[in-house]
Amino acid sequence: MNNTHKAVRIHQFGGPEVLVYEDAPVPSIQADEVLVKIHAASVNPVDWKVREGYLKDMMPHQLPLVLGWDFAGEIVAVGSGVSDWKIGDAVYARPDIARDGSYAEHIAVRASEIAAKPSKATWQEAAAVPLAALTAWQALYEIAGLQAGESVLIHAGAGGVGSFAIQLAKLRGAHVITTTSTKNVALVKALGADEVIDYTQQDFSQLRDLDVVFDTLGGEIQDNSWQTLKQGGRLVSIISGPSEEAAARINGKALFCFVQPSAEQLTSLAKLIDAEQLKIVIDSVFPLTEIIAAHAKSESGRSVGKIVIQVS
Repeated sequence: MNNTHKAVRIHQFGGPEVLVYEDAPVPSIQADEVLVKIHAASVNPVDWKVREGYLKDMMPHQLPLVLGWDFAGEIVAVGSGVSDWKIGDAVYARPDIARDGSYAEHIAVRASEIAAKPSKATWQEAAAVPLAALTAWQALYEIAGLQAGESVLIHAGAGGVGSFAIQLAKLRGAHVITTTSTKNVALVKALGADEVIDYTQQDFSQLRDLDVVFDTLGGEIQDNSWQTLKQGGRLVSIISGPSEEAAARINGKALFCFVQPSAEQLTSLAKLIDAEQLKIVIDSVFPLTEIIAAHAKSESGRSVGKIVIQVS
C-alpha cells in the first residue's frame, strides 16, 4: 500500500476555507487497532465546531487534524492484538473524537469501537448512522431513561439526530411529539411521530405535562422547554448543560449527553436497520473534494437527515 492517501485536513482553526484536500500519511495502527479503507463518511455539527476552534479547550487536538467522526468501510490491516476482525470485514463506527477522523481514504481505529456494517445498508447509508443514532440512543435510553408509555418532545425531528430519535422513542413505546417546519411534517410522521408541531405556525411551549424533552437546539428553545414538563420531568440536551435551577423548580432533572463510541449499541442499531425497523434519512451526498460545500450545508441548519461524504 502507498504510504500516502487523500485526506481533508485543517492546519489551523477557522472558517470553511481552512479545510484542505491534500496528500497525507496513511495512519499507522497499534496492536489493538485496525486500519479501515473508508467508503463513506458523514458531516455532523461537531465537525465544524471543532474546525472553528469552539471545542479546543475541551479536546486536545493536534494539528494538522482530519475531521469527521462517522464512517463505513472495510478493514485493510489488523493490529497484532486483534482477533475478532479480519481483512475484508465491512464495518462502521463513530470513532474516538479526540483522534484523527474520517475525511480521508483510511482511518486507524480501535477494534473495540467498530461494529459490523448493517448488511442491508449501502456504504453511504451506514456512514450516516453512527454518531447521530448513538447520540439519540444514549440521550433517550441511557441518560433520560425513556420508558414505554411516557411522552417525549423531540426538537428538530427532521435533523440527523432527530430523525433517529423519533424512531428510537417509538421503538421504546413512547408517545412522540416533535417540532419541524412545514415542508418536513410528512417526513416526521412517516418516521413515527404521534404529534407534530410545525414551528412556523405553532408554539411548542404551550405543551404541558410531558415526561421528557430532548433538546437538540439549545438557547431559547431549551429555556422554553422547561414549562412543557410535568413535575419530575427530565430535559436532556446535546447542545449545552441545562439549568439545574430550572430543573429544581419542577423537581426534575437537567441532563447532558456527549456521545461516546459504543460497538455494542452499533451492533443493536445494525440489527434494527437490517430488520427494517430503523430508516436512514440522507439529505445529500458530496464527494470528499467538495467538503467545503458539505460544511456550508450543515452550518445552514437546514439539512433533512444526514449529509454524507463519498470517499471511495
